[in-house]
Formats: sequence, structure tokens, C-alpha cells
Amino acid sequence: MKIIEQRKQLNKRIKKAKIIFLMAHKDLDLDALGSCIGLSLILKQRKKTCYIIVDDKTHELGVEKILKELDGCIPIIHGEELDKYLYPNNKKNLLIILDTNKVELLQNKDILKKIDEKIIIDHHDIGKSTVKDALIIHDSEVSSTCEMITELTEFYDVELDPYYATVLLSGIVLDTNNFTLKTSAETYYAAYYLANLGASAKKVQYLLKQDVEEYTERQKLLTDIETINKKIAFTKASPYTIYRREDLAKVADTLLFFNNIEASFVIGKVGKDTIGVSARSLGNFNITKILESLGGGGDDYNGAARIEKTTISKVEQELKKAIAKEEGE
Repeated sequence: MKIIEQRKQLNKRIKKAKIIFLMAHKDLDLDALGSCIGLSLILKQRKKTCYIIVDDKTHELGVEKILKELDGCIPIIHGEELDKYLYPNNKKNLLIILDTNKVELLQNKDILKKIDEKIIIDHHDIGKSTVKDALIIHDSEVSSTCEMITELTEFYDVELDPYYATVLLSGIVLDTNNFTLKTSAETYYAAYYLANLGASAKKVQYLLKQDVEEYTERQKLLTDIETINKKIAFTKASPYTIYRREDLAKVADTLLFFNNIEASFVIGKVGKDTIGVSARSLGNFNITKILESLGGGGDDYNGAARIEKTTISKVEQELKKAIAKEEGE
């Protein structure tokens, strides 16, 4: 795994730092939060001071459960508090970005201006808006960032409490859609390793439990599915409903379970003037190139885009143009 191959560079920067800040993407999911927590435990074993930056105002259900259960146990700060935690010599501060590499997707992009030393640990494809001037530890072959951090915890023989092993496992289960997508022998081994540490499959399912009302709202997106070339599933939400990013992602996951479907795209409002696009693929359709045309990105299996100050119909037109271009129509 590439994170192990690049451990010397990673070690060098960690050793040099006095204060380390961990930050993932907006709309935290279990992979983003789990990888931040896992890395914080590695840093704790190495006697490093670190903080996890969380600026989201609302959280998906699983993330909310973890944050409540670990309240006071993990070092979380808000981006606006950063200045009082920075080490006086800026060269001794280190920012590690997990589960994303895109500037526009960060919890707080202003932090990039305040910390010079940066590392990215991610499994999503690199693109035009990837954070500059950072050591990039990138592996698009792994299932999740939690899998990367699990590999690191094993390599450094970090003693994980069963609860934290469960948190890491939940990130892997989420990003593989319960081991149905982007799953390799290494992914199964990571799950096996975490299970040996006491990770609870029952607790993972608890973290992945859904709210009934949110589930019902998502089902509305499955009532008007369009197919393109009999292999691409496409659906859009009502312009009068605002969804969370993860809601669109779950619908995109569901669409892949239909016969002959190789890729899926879901459009919906994720803010008053913001449209979100979530996409999934079985790995043989270039969703990344399509999403990049909308200012988004991803990898061979999943991706997303956020477009400000537009409408669902306009995004639909642009998306279908990009799909047609990719299909050579």
C-alpha cells in the first residue's frame, strides 16, 4: 500500500511538527471522521499534540452518534479557533488533510493560508483543484481512507480500543457499500484485522442505521429513474426539497443494484442555492471526467460535485451533455 511506501516522508514531517491539525471534507461521513480519529490515535502514541478540525453545523446520523459518544475523548476544535492553537513557529505546524484532496471540499479552506506544511492522505483521484504544496499520499486502489489508516495502525502496532477499531471498520463498510464496491483482498484483510482487535459488526450496523423520515424522502428519488444507453441510471430531485450530500450518495449506491446499470448520477439541492451531484460506478465508466466538467471530481467508483447559484434543470442539461460527450454521442 502506498501509505506504507511513503512512510519515511510521512514520518519525517510528523517528527518535525510540534502541533498537528487533522481536517477532512465538508459533510463528514464515517470514512472521513473515522480516518481522522484513527490517525489521531497513531499521533497520540507518538506523543504528538493534534486536533481534529470540525466546522460542520449538522452531521449525518452515524457521525453524530460517534461525536456524542466520544465527546471529551477526542481533540476537536473549530476552524475559527485555530489561531490560539497554532505553534508560534509556523514551520512547526502541520496540517494533514484526509479523505479529500480538493480545496472546495475542505471543512475550512481558509486554514490552508495559515499552515505552510501540509500532507494529503486520500483515495480519491487527483484533479485541478487538488491542494497545492502538499505531500500527497494518494492511493486510488484502496476502498477508503479508513483502510489506509488501518494499514498504518497495524504497521506501527498501535493498540486500538475495540470502539476505535469499530469506527475504522464503519468507514470501510460505508465506502464499499457493505463490501459490494471497490473491495480487494487487502480490504477484507483490514476488516479481519480490525475484527481481531474487537471491532463490532453489530455496532457498525448501529452507526449505519438510517432515520425513517430521511429514508422515505430518499425513496422519492427512485420513483422517476431515467436510463441512458441502458447502462447509466439518472434521477433528479424536486427543486423544493433540500437533501444532505450523503442522501444523494445513498441513492446513487442503490441505483447500481439494478440490472445492467454500470453507473449512476443523482442531482438534488444540497443548499438554498447549491445543487449537488452524486455519482457511482462499478469501475468501468469514467465518472471522474464527467464530474470534473462540473467542477467536481472523484475516482473510478464514486464522486460528487457542488454547483453554486444554479438550478437543477441547468445542472441536468450540463450533466447530460458531459455524459453524451463521454459516450461519444
